[in-house]
Amino acid sequence: MKNQLLLLIAFVFVSKLSAQEVIPLPGQERRVITTGIPFVLIAPDARAASLGDMGVATSVDAFSQQWNPSKYAFSETQSGVAVSYTPYLSRLVNDIFLGNVTYFNRLDERSAFAASFKYFSLGDIEFVNDEFSEALIQRPNELTIDASYALRLSDQFAMSVAMRYLRSDLRLDDGSGDTSAANTFGVDISGYYQSEEEAYSDFNGRWRMGFALQNIGPKFKYDEGGEDNFQPTNLRLGAGFDFIFDQYNKVAVTAEVTKLLVPTPPIYGFVDSDDDGVYDEGTEEVVIYKGKDPDVGFLSGMFQSFGDAPDGFSEELKEFTWSLGAEYVYQDSFAFRAGYFNESEEKGARKFLALGAGFKANVVNIDLSYLFSASKVQSPLENTLRFSLTFNIGAGTYREY
Repeated sequence: MKNQLLLLIAFVFVSKLSAQEVIPLPGQERRVITTGIPFVLIAPDARAASLGDMGVATSVDAFSQQWNPSKYAFSETQSGVAVSYTPYLSRLVNDIFLGNVTYFNRLDERSAFAASFKYFSLGDIEFVNDEFSEALIQRPNELTIDASYALRLSDQFAMSVAMRYLRSDLRLDDGSGDTSAANTFGVDISGYYQSEEEAYSDFNGRWRMGFALQNIGPKFKYDEGGEDNFQPTNLRLGAGFDFIFDQYNKVAVTAEVTKLLVPTPPIYGFVDSDDDGVYDEGTEEVVIYKGKDPDVGFLSGMFQSFGDAPDGFSEELKEFTWSLGAEYVYQDSFAFRAGYFNESEEKGARKFLALGAGFKANVVNIDLSYLFSASKVQSPLENTLRFSLTFNIGAGTYREY
């Protein structure tokens, strides 16, 4: 009798809920996925930027730490130091920038080590309480420090693991005394395949493929009572082919897709208990109308991200960005590059064309890139010239081809 009574109560409760209409809240057409510390997704080096923000399957260079450290196991250079500078919002201010320093060392025939430091400055912000107070200057910033180890598992395939410390010091001193920075850590797992050079009818060729799972780590808060933020965990997949026409001329073509492994924001609705069709703030229950609850752990969020878009598979596909890039190299001393990056209009609308060039003189590489926006949404890097500088130590120590 007791069980029958419980079932009856449950039936009445469910019937009551189903009788009440759930209406979606307005203004949720664009469901852009947001994360904490998003600056780590900005391409820090000019070569990757000029190819459309890609690097998981391109040939090895000193900045491979940012894209796929497995590539270091195929480096013909013993070691190297690379620095880059990227102005940000350069059309508005001149003190916001992204800087990067990377070091790598190929330890032996099968392994390599690398480390990097990335710093994002939001410039000077001036606070004045009143006309009698002295101005207070603060400089919020974010940074990462990481290290990786790459191991060649076969002649053509290598994998790597990287550990990363992330710090976000965006809290401004408002007199409360609590200005501590947000901290967390992440892990990268990546792999890289590079085939032997093969002879075709009119040219030689080489295949390249790569993958990377980046920023796998716990959620974090910017302040004590704030919300948990996902790291920009993402999956990169890429493939490319080198057209080797002779010992002087080579053209490399590469394609890459990327997806944030972070839950998609659901569509929220409200129970219209008074049947007026209007949401009254604070008076009616807000529920998940379509999609899944994004309040999950980071590992659950990674798996959930493949099937939680409110509009189903078609929306999941829109969450992939893609890039196409080509690089012409002459005599390993000059390179011309072009790339295109595309993101769905509903997921951020980043679309741009990039051009770049590279020059090599003895042990020094100089790379430049320039971005042209192709979207109605203006890019903060539009019309920005980026620089990268690499010092190669022990060039030609290893021969891979």
